[in-house]
Amino acid sequence: MTFKRKIYADLSDWKRISNGRTAILLEGARRVGKSTIVEEFARNEYEDYLLLDFALESPEVKSLFENKLNNLDAFYRDLFLLKGRSLPKRHAVIIFDEVQLFFQARQAIKYLVKDGRYDFIETGSLISIKNKTTDILLPSEEYRVKMHPMDFEEFLWATGDQVTMPAIREAFSKMTALGNAIHRKIMEKFRQYMAVGGMPQAVNALVKGDTYEQIDFIKRAILSLYEDDLH
Repeated sequence: MTFKRKIYADLSDWKRISNGRTAILLEGARRVGKSTIVEEFARNEYEDYLLLDFALESPEVKSLFENKLNNLDAFYRDLFLLKGRSLPKRHAVIIFDEVQLFFQARQAIKYLVKDGRYDFIETGSLISIKNKTTDILLPSEEYRVKMHPMDFEEFLWATGDQVTMPAIREAFSKMTALGNAIHRKIMEKFRQYMAVGGMPQAVNALVKGDTYEQIDFIKRAILSLYEDDLH
């Protein structure tokens, strides 16, 4: 399930303001929803897109970043032949997913952005990115944005609640009480958010009707991934 995320507005601002002069790197912890929101953005805001997942890409695709960057016509020709498709110039975006796993792609951003044929979006896990940037030349053509787990308002949106946060903001701005019954209702929702957390996978489990035991199992699995990243 794809949830409404505030980071979408940041992506829209980047596309409008940058107008192809920079790539954007969406960095954050694993499982916060980076890949999902980026692919949704690409589907909605471009005529077409190509996703390169460097956790899965073939050695042939990766070799293009090592051997063909001095001839971008050949680079794109071979890339599209290997992926079995093409893209309309200046109306498409190429996504570098899990870019921390293949630093050559991140270094190539400088040349690909300057060429100007396509927009570029990168995603990467925060800890791994920092661990793997000591020996590479970071592109100045890269605009970086941090993505976090779902906040309380995004959590409410996911559960179909569009009214609670506007009511809270209005009461706060006017310095008026909402009353005990409404306060209890809001606190019940907030306690649920604190119990479930803001990881989209856990929120999706709640929306589907899973038990808190099942949701906790999902959260423990995510924590195990973080422990692996730290070692």
